[in-house]
Amino acid sequence: MEPQPPQPQPEPPMATAVPERPAPPTRRRGRPIFLLFFFFVFMCLCGSLLFNLIFIAGNLVSLDAGKVQEEHFSHERTSSNKVAVITLEGTIISGEGFIKKQIDQAKKDENVKAIVLRVNSPGGTVTGSDYIYHHLQKLAEEREIPIVVSMGGVAASGGYYVSMACGNKNEDVIFAEPTTWTGSIGVRVSLLDISKLLKKYDVESETIASHRLKTMGSMLTPITDEEREIWRGLIDEVFDRFKDVVKSGRAKFNEDPEALNELATGQVFTAKQAKENGLIDEIGFIEKAIDRAIELANLDEGDVHVVRYKREPTLADVLIGVRAEKPGFDIETLLDLNTPRAYYLFTRSPALLKSP
Repeated sequence: MEPQPPQPQPEPPMATAVPERPAPPTRRRGRPIFLLFFFFVFMCLCGSLLFNLIFIAGNLVSLDAGKVQEEHFSHERTSSNKVAVITLEGTIISGEGFIKKQIDQAKKDENVKAIVLRVNSPGGTVTGSDYIYHHLQKLAEEREIPIVVSMGGVAASGGYYVSMACGNKNEDVIFAEPTTWTGSIGVRVSLLDISKLLKKYDVESETIASHRLKTMGSMLTPITDEEREIWRGLIDEVFDRFKDVVKSGRAKFNEDPEALNELATGQVFTAKQAKENGLIDEIGFIEKAIDRAIELANLDEGDVHVVRYKREPTLADVLIGVRAEKPGFDIETLLDLNTPRAYYLFTRSPALLKSP
């Protein structure tokens, strides 16, 4: 059988052109990042709003923020005989506030037999310092209880002024820690003059007043010799009162006013210097002051409860851990700084903090 000739192979069909699919649109990678950033900012704003709402609510719910609570300090918790530690801390502005509430609390508590006044203050306004001094004196006189002073880091100027509420009837009633700075007996009025600055920038100011002295103390005009003499008279008068108050609290200076005049230069003293000059009685910590208060009140150390006053927590304290009445800078204090006033204050600048 003859071999068959090879059959021609059919040509493969021509490939049909497949239309190309359009490329998918390119995704913008920045959008997720933008959304995350927007979400983060939104959450921060919400958190800030919630924080402020809680803080405001805490103040509104506790309009009397800063109510007084007792806490155990030392000795016997179960004793009904109390020695109360009243704390004055920070710059003195009005004298109102928590310090006054502590005084009122001690006054109405018949179980309080003596006061330890814990002072850690550079002083403050003349009126605020005198207000606190007056009410401490009133407490001691009405309740007939002794006041013993324990000075902390600084008890200068108005802080020393308030310390004189201990009176001069008893000996060894003012204690200062070894590192205490005290004294600074004097008065200051800070007057700011920006008239040259306004002139430099071509700024004019005009005040219409009923008398030329009505604008006395304005920072917009230079102080005149007449105004300076008036300010000097005001300062001298409150300075004399400061020295009278010191005499009422330190028998030594009541007997020898000239010795006080030598110290009343505004100088601040260490505890050692203060003791040598008769400004304080002893160098020691608060425990020594407490022991002296117990002794003056004729109490038994085994039958006395030493308490310290603290602020009652507000709703804001509980929810966000911020004290609603914590001393701080505010608009009221800022506006108050524009008023020239006399200070019993150991500092280089006017007070910016409210007293507690």
